[in-house]
Amino acid sequence: MSKTVLLIAHTPSPNTLALATSAMQAVAGADTGDVVMRCLSPFDVQPDDIFGAAAIIIGTTENIGYMAGATKDMFDRCYNSWLDSTAAKPVAIYIRAGLDGTATKTALLSICNGLKWRLIADPLVLKGDWHEQFCEHVSTLCLGVTIGVDSGIY
Repeated sequence: MSKTVLLIAHTPSPNTLALATSAMQAVAGADTGDVVMRCLSPFDVQPDDIFGAAAIIIGTTENIGYMAGATKDMFDRCYNSWLDSTAAKPVAIYIRAGLDGTATKTALLSICNGLKWRLIADPLVLKGDWHEQFCEHVSTLCLGVTIGVDSGIY
């Protein structure tokens, strides 16, 4: 039976879409055993998606110094369903931040702490002007989470 890593990626621009696409391609092209990565928009996430995931990766943009409204909407809709039923869920975060990503990072860490999710890597903040290596950083993060799930680390 395969396990799923859920990438929740807000992709409102070609650059943010490139982040999610490169991550999906990296995982698809690697030996991840019986682990697959599935990608959903935060708008499409339902509580059961988290219940069925072995680990979660949240990719969001920073908008007006805060997480994307799409990401906040997901938490607004699903938080209470996840509370007390998803404790210790492994989670990783990446933030595409035109500024510094501080408020977005703080908010996401607070939400994850409230849900008692287990942060498995320092949040990856991709700040400033767009750089192609951002895709490599996100791919490495996602591949690491997927391989970690396959090897039983998470």
